[in-house]
Amino acid sequence: MKAIFARDVYIIDGARTPFLKARGKPGCFSASDLAVSAGKSLLTRQKFSPQDLDEVIIGCMMPGPDEANIGRVIALRLGCGKKVPGWTVQRNCASGLQSVDSAAQLISSGRADLILAGGTEAMSRAPLLLNTKLVNFLADFKNAKSIQQKIKLLTQFRFGYLKPVVSLLIGLTDPIAGLNMGQTAEIISSRFNITREQMDVYAANSHARLANAFDQNLMTEVTAIYDAQGKYYLEDDGLRRDTTVEKLSRLKPIFDQPYGMVTAGNSSQITDGAALVVLASQNAVEKYHLPVMGKIIDAAWAGLEPSQMGLGPVHAIAPILHRQNLNFDQIDVVEINEAFAGQVLACLAAFEDELYCHEELGLERLIGKLDQDKLNIDGGAIAQGHPIGASGTRVLLHTLEILKRQNKKLGLASLCIGGGLGGAMLVENVL
Repeated sequence: MKAIFARDVYIIDGARTPFLKARGKPGCFSASDLAVSAGKSLLTRQKFSPQDLDEVIIGCMMPGPDEANIGRVIALRLGCGKKVPGWTVQRNCASGLQSVDSAAQLISSGRADLILAGGTEAMSRAPLLLNTKLVNFLADFKNAKSIQQKIKLLTQFRFGYLKPVVSLLIGLTDPIAGLNMGQTAEIISSRFNITREQMDVYAANSHARLANAFDQNLMTEVTAIYDAQGKYYLEDDGLRRDTTVEKLSRLKPIFDQPYGMVTAGNSSQITDGAALVVLASQNAVEKYHLPVMGKIIDAAWAGLEPSQMGLGPVHAIAPILHRQNLNFDQIDVVEINEAFAGQVLACLAAFEDELYCHEELGLERLIGKLDQDKLNIDGGAIAQGHPIGASGTRVLLHTLEILKRQNKKLGLASLCIGGGLGGAMLVENVL
């Protein structure tokens, strides 16, 4: 096994906020608020100062109107100083993993030694937009030269012009395939004969696993966040401890009515949250006497048919296993972001499907069975939520946390990505 980077790239430490479920109106934290909260907790305990960082790289899909280039905004708010560059990356659901990969490449090339990377998203604050008819009306009204012209335009106004454009719904719909993400989950679930019962069982287990992890104090990367009224949040508040398969079975499908299988209960939640990690070269580790969580060994990005986007992890994990001459028996921990229960189950089926591996991946044999005892052992996005800019960092950070906890060696973190993409990263616990 050999790292693909010219210089070793280490992850030193990480932190995330509790993930807070969107509840129909803007949440109390902006995307930069969330990242700054996680960042302060993370940087305060380091042996270097924020000004010692070479870069700050943040993944975010929907920064607020006053958060343009949110990476730079976060860097300044964290006290990194004017000389530390901050920038923003976007790769849909894997923006937080892209930020880490971008940081790793900079360290590998020798251009940086110490980087803060991660992702943040305040999905509850996704804007409502003016529709085109209203925009055109307002433009015409502004350009009207006389009172008479303005009055004439007012008589042409229609209340339908006030209908807002929900940017979140548009953002979660693939413009090429014309399908929202839930519909793509229906497609791949049907392709691999995943049943509604299997989805609901998986979803119930996600909540049970997360509840156990918090109860056993295993979510050590989660740091408290406080709002302006002094209320504090310690856990992912989308967790439903009373979830059962029976309760989930009563929910109606939401993407393919009335016959679909994907429901709000077996899908990830629309959520606000942030997750950050510190990456370092060997030089920085020695200079600042830093502990090491793990080393990044490999990373891969893959493309596939947009309507099949949920199978992205299969396409991204396959080349890593091939390059490193590994199989699932040699991987100790796997995190696959739970966009949908059916999506994760379809990935598991595809790993074991010889025809899929041959025709879609170009492999001579199937990838093999992934033991679910290694997969998302503390729950996933169905219970935690899926703030799309942050989830990539979250799955990577928690993979490392579990490796340390279990004293195991190798972990894989992966996500499906809207638009027909997949991303994965292989990390090693430096024992």
